[in-house]
Amino acid sequence: MIRTIGLIGAGNMGSAIFRGIVDAGYVKPEQLTVYDVSKRKLRELSEDIPGLYASADCLETAERSDLIIIAVKPLYVQEVIDGLRPALRGKAVLSIAAGWTVDMLEKALEGTGATWLRVMPNTPALVGEGMTALCDDTTFSQEDFDFCKGIFDAIGKTKILPERLFDGVTAISGSSPAYVYMMIEAMADAGVREGLPRACAYEMAAQSVLGSALMVLSSGTHPAALKDNVCSPGGTTIEAVAELEKSGFRNAIMEAMRVCAEKSRKMSR
Repeated sequence: MIRTIGLIGAGNMGSAIFRGIVDAGYVKPEQLTVYDVSKRKLRELSEDIPGLYASADCLETAERSDLIIIAVKPLYVQEVIDGLRPALRGKAVLSIAAGWTVDMLEKALEGTGATWLRVMPNTPALVGEGMTALCDDTTFSQEDFDFCKGIFDAIGKTKILPERLFDGVTAISGSSPAYVYMMIEAMADAGVREGLPRACAYEMAAQSVLGSALMVLSSGTHPAALKDNVCSPGGTTIEAVAELEKSGFRNAIMEAMRVCAEKSRKMSR
């Protein structure tokens, strides 16, 4: 049964998970331990979450925790697991590393007595609007799996999916906040060019993206139909849509996600 959670890696995603589950009231700060090689990141997370235990090293974090979340860059996952091996018996290990497959986790954790789960979250978890995929191929007990699903339910939405879909998940939700931020930045720059104050332009662009996303989620209407509803005959919006089509807007997005998924596949080899 999971009562305590350890985080290895206090970067953007790991910190978003811890901040999010505390803000949501899913766990108490006293249940959490964190380690990162960066003293600055440890200090910042500790200041944000009073009561959190900032650990001196990876091994201590594992010893203090029932669930260990590995939130380091993919190339460091093996090194981290090797360092944790003496403390892993009976522990649950959750990996959020892109490209780290179930087979890779199984091989890395062989002989440790630890169970494992692969998860792909995204950084909007920090504001309670994350999108997380949990792999259905896991050695977690049902109780531990449900607890971990609860972590990500507390900070957004979740889907349980087979691993064969995880490269697509990486492209469409894991990495996609970066694409959306680029679009918001470009929209705001256009607003500034038209004379809007920058702060106002960012707020209007971001709110428009947020509202549009909520329309898709809440209405059940196809995005193309929602787009058509905004495009009045001979109006300003259809003029902009025509220019986007001429510039290959949709194809650019699809190609970006294709290469993102392909990079994820290469990292798994």
